[in-house]
Amino acid sequence: MLQIYNTLTRQKEPFEPLVAKQVSMYVCGVTVYDYCHLGHARTYTSADVMLRYFQWRGYGVTYVRNITDIDDKIIKRANENKESMADVTKRFTEAMHEDFAALGLRVPHHEPRATAYVPQMIRLIETLIQKGHAYVAANGDVYFEVRRFAPYGCLSHHDIDQLESGARVEVGAFKRDPLDFVLWKLAKPAEPSWPSPWGEGRPGWHIECSAMSMDLLGQQFDIHGGGRDLIFPHHENEIAQSQAATHESFAKVWVHGGFLQIDKEKMSKSLGNFVTIRDALAEHDPEVLRYFLLASHYRSALIYTDDVLLQIRQSLERFYTALRFHEETESAENTVYEKEFIAAMDDDFNTPIALSVLFELAHEIQRLREQDQAASARHAALLKRLGGVLGILQTSPDVFFQAGVDVDEVNALIAARHKAREEKNWVEADRVRVRLASLSIVLEDGAAGTTWKKTQYTTKT
Repeated sequence: MLQIYNTLTRQKEPFEPLVAKQVSMYVCGVTVYDYCHLGHARTYTSADVMLRYFQWRGYGVTYVRNITDIDDKIIKRANENKESMADVTKRFTEAMHEDFAALGLRVPHHEPRATAYVPQMIRLIETLIQKGHAYVAANGDVYFEVRRFAPYGCLSHHDIDQLESGARVEVGAFKRDPLDFVLWKLAKPAEPSWPSPWGEGRPGWHIECSAMSMDLLGQQFDIHGGGRDLIFPHHENEIAQSQAATHESFAKVWVHGGFLQIDKEKMSKSLGNFVTIRDALAEHDPEVLRYFLLASHYRSALIYTDDVLLQIRQSLERFYTALRFHEETESAENTVYEKEFIAAMDDDFNTPIALSVLFELAHEIQRLREQDQAASARHAALLKRLGGVLGILQTSPDVFFQAGVDVDEVNALIAARHKAREEKNWVEADRVRVRLASLSIVLEDGAAGTTWKKTQYTTKT
């Protein structure tokens, strides 16, 4: 049975959806004021694998990933660029979609924008005021009163008496308590605003996810995910405002991914040590990046280096070598490999173990190749099918090995080599060999003729 680590309970739990064979999943999305970095890629690739695995196991899934298109950082960027907030968010949303498509992320079933849900946010804030969990401060802002919500700290496991305000929790003279967080901000000059019962203003950051998730998935849903940095205060505050409004439990399972690090520091825009997805894609194949993001368990730290990417490329070469020269056929069924793959994924989506099973399968394919070509082909089909659950190994082996190469030039060189060898022109044959080597081309002479592939993964300089 599938087990998922629940941040709320700090343990793995059997996954039992609220509705049999149906999964409702919400993942906090991007604030679209800049290009997405590899930390974002890790969070959403992990969510994508969960989505794919649920679907592969026969669950119906409703996957929601929001877009934050109103935020202090967006306003700041628009002012810096002397452009509208709408232009900023449109440009970076389009860039996000391009980057995510390149990584093979499936499109969420719903992608709500915060600016389209302001009426729902206002209604939720009104409910919180009516129930005594929120108040209008003297400066016109509306705050959630943290100490009136007894379970506060249940997700982050903080003691409320020892808490200090965390990231994005504004401390000001108008709060009743430093831990109170803003639900509605009174409008400031030259900032976007919406009408509300408390005057023109805009929503705080935390309220948007509660309003969007409950509108699209209901007051209770199965999985809420995001990066580990969102546990406190964002997700803690989501639980507080949602449950205070409904008097029901909110998300059943809370899933949080580990940080992606550079030089053992969390990759983030605030630290200025981030690598954007598109910059990484300019240097590395998308499948190499995706494999890299899955090579460590989603809850563990992951360190980004070029050496690691080189090793990843070599791993993919081993897989695609196993997939080469097989005719399409039905996948092998009821194998130990599929059972072990499922066991790994059922253990909190353990992709590193799942990948190790695929390596064992690739080795078996090569062993069978010399003994039973039909069985080898069926196992190759299984490798491709299981790889698809992780979003890898779906490219033609020839396309993979010949990517980034001038195919016409290589074929011309191979023809020139063949002619030189026939004419015993060893000087010319050696010249062609050196040129092919400089392109990292490896020739494979066989009964069916000469085939080739590119190996020796190198980054651009």
